[in-house]
Amino acid sequence: MNTSPLDMTHTADTTPRVWIGCLACYNDGRLVGDWFDAATADEVTTYDVHGAHSRADSHDELWCFDHENIPVRGEMDPLTAAAWGRVYTEVGPEHWPALCAWVESEGTGDLPSIPDFEDRYQGHWESFEDYARQLADDIGLLAGVPEEIIANYFDWDSWTRDLAFDNTTCDDPEGGVYVFRVF
Repeated sequence: MNTSPLDMTHTADTTPRVWIGCLACYNDGRLVGDWFDAATADEVTTYDVHGAHSRADSHDELWCFDHENIPVRGEMDPLTAAAWGRVYTEVGPEHWPALCAWVESEGTGDLPSIPDFEDRYQGHWESFEDYARQLADDIGLLAGVPEEIIANYFDWDSWTRDLAFDNTTCDDPEGGVYVFRVF
């Protein structure tokens, strides 16, 4: 996985969680449920939601009515929530904000392909220009070219603008940008 100087900046808890409730109770106008880690949403039982209450035997449908730290809108079933939880576990909390930004920018709401994310993610940077300058250094774009030639003849703004056609950025609400290669 690509990393950059800002990849470890997020400190908030980003663990995906879901509010799982009893669908029969909801349809009867009662909210019966609780918050669970998304990774184990498919293991939640009606007894976890109802406790030893007698309805636990007869109310067998559960639904995720709300969620936190999952980059899609709307309700979902517990199996889908668990799939998001597994994606979180695979990517890890340090890259989860980047993956969420990428999923939101794609706009499909589908579960992401982790290999695609890993191939495209170029890191978290203060700006796209910082990424472009580091990339130029990494690939040796101007290796061996005297500074006076670079200063007089190389147009960083044009090179960065052209590079932007092969990449996309997503703003990080905490500062900086996530950079993703476009295929």
